[in-house]
Amino acid sequence: MSFQRVPGLVSIVITVYNKVPYLTDCLTSLLSQTYPSWELILIDDASTDGSYEHVINWLNSNEPLLRDGKGIYTLRLPRNTGYAGAITAGMYLAKGEFIAIQDADDLSHPERLARQVHYLNNNPQIDLLGTNYEVFEDGHPDHRKPVYWLKYGDQIGKVYAKGGHCICHGTAMFRGIVFDRIGGHTRRIEGAEDYEFIAKVIKPGARNVDNLREVLYYYRKHQQQRSRNYFGKAHKEHDYDA
Repeated sequence: MSFQRVPGLVSIVITVYNKVPYLTDCLTSLLSQTYPSWELILIDDASTDGSYEHVINWLNSNEPLLRDGKGIYTLRLPRNTGYAGAITAGMYLAKGEFIAIQDADDLSHPERLARQVHYLNNNPQIDLLGTNYEVFEDGHPDHRKPVYWLKYGDQIGKVYAKGGHCICHGTAMFRGIVFDRIGGHTRRIEGAEDYEFIAKVIKPGARNVDNLREVLYYYRKHQQQRSRNYFGKAHKEHDYDA
């Protein structure tokens, strides 16, 4: 029997590795989504700071999720697999027509899922859709700054063809059939798994990816960010590039 995806369902995949200080804000932003049909798949990549226990306690204190019939799935990996292994495990568990990525230290606008699903439903040629976003320093969520490195429409494919990057990975929503066709993230380029996945989705010569110009995501800057470990000062190349 072939796998059947649930029409209209958004599977939100979050990977967590030692993110206790940020999890409540992140999960609360998802609880506030106006789009009604979603499930949450949270993969804990063998955290050592109590992240998994924090998530379980948060879920237990938010019973409306259970009353609303939301699917909440948590998986604690027996050992640390790295980002590519954790997020791909989450994607394998996703049963939605759409899969949305959410970073555990960031926030989503309440309309994020609704507006991305609306766009994808009205643009069947688009396989993956990012959004505009703003950046804030940890502890100052009301002082956000715009970014200027994103591209839109036909420009996106041209940027990736030259090895560039112009979609914020944390904002991405894509059709589940894309994962069924090409698989998830790989370890081939450590630290740039997000870039490689988006580049893999893009079909040469076809406009099948896009960004919404609306700000629907809020990116938190802090010292423990995974990307800082790989890119250091180059992390600032794209005006707060994620």
